[in-house]
Amino acid sequence: MIKQVSVMKRHPSLTMEQFIAQYESGHAKFGEVLFRKAKKLTRRYVQPQPNPLTGKVEELDFDVILEIWFESQADLDEAMRGIATSGLVEQVRESGARLFASSANPAFTVVEYDSPVGGA
Repeated sequence: MIKQVSVMKRHPSLTMEQFIAQYESGHAKFGEVLFRKAKKLTRRYVQPQPNPLTGKVEELDFDVILEIWFESQADLDEAMRGIATSGLVEQVRESGARLFASSANPAFTVVEYDSPVGGA
């Protein structure tokens, strides 16, 4: 199993509530089409918390973490190639321009290691 992660910052004209509503009702639908081989696709909207030492709430460089799980690197590679040939590239760009602060949204894969916690 391989997981690709992307982090995105909302467009400055949008509140967090507007961002979530527009992402979920519109932009997220592209993932349903483009990532059909994905095993799981999750969006995690951040809620900044006060720093326990300073009490200050820091603005983050991103507002959503997108996680997509694939069975293999080959499936991930196929999905990435498929974006360019899907016929949806221009629609995805237009939607992203309204939704995100930038098109430079970092994407990376991660290797996960689990540790037992809570007496498990």
